[in-house]
Amino acid sequence: MTLFRGQFRHSLDSKGRVHVPARFRELKGEIKDPLGTAPFYVTRALFDRCLHLHPSSHFEELEAKVSEYPLMDPHIVQFRRRYLSAAVECELDATGRLLVPQQLRELGGFEREVLWVGMGRHIELWAPCEWERALAMTPEQESDFKKAILEQFKI
Repeated sequence: MTLFRGQFRHSLDSKGRVHVPARFRELKGEIKDPLGTAPFYVTRALFDRCLHLHPSSHFEELEAKVSEYPLMDPHIVQFRRRYLSAAVECELDATGRLLVPQQLRELGGFEREVLWVGMGRHIELWAPCEWERALAMTPEQESDFKKAILEQFKI
């Protein structure tokens, strides 16, 4: 299984293209579908102001899993509308850049720079200022977070 790790900051050009970090490009061969289809699906995140990038095989697994749920379940309908319907197939160009569609750039709040964040099976793309906001915690939130993590992982 391909796992994405690390954080990398790259510039976004005027056409919405951003270089894929070298570490993630090295994994490109592992995630490229042998039939030559797009190596990534890019979609909006559900709970944060960022984008999610999934290898095609992982995204298709997710779609298959969602298709097993009742079509009339209101939560599943919302998930399909918000997450699946926003997904765009994206390929890397010859120089290792990803074109982030305008609508998704706006959803992510991207301006000049993009932060690539490896999250295991998927990648998150963040505007640096949004990333800082997402990580900010009050002392009380920090304490609750530490307790929850220690409990969850039994550390």
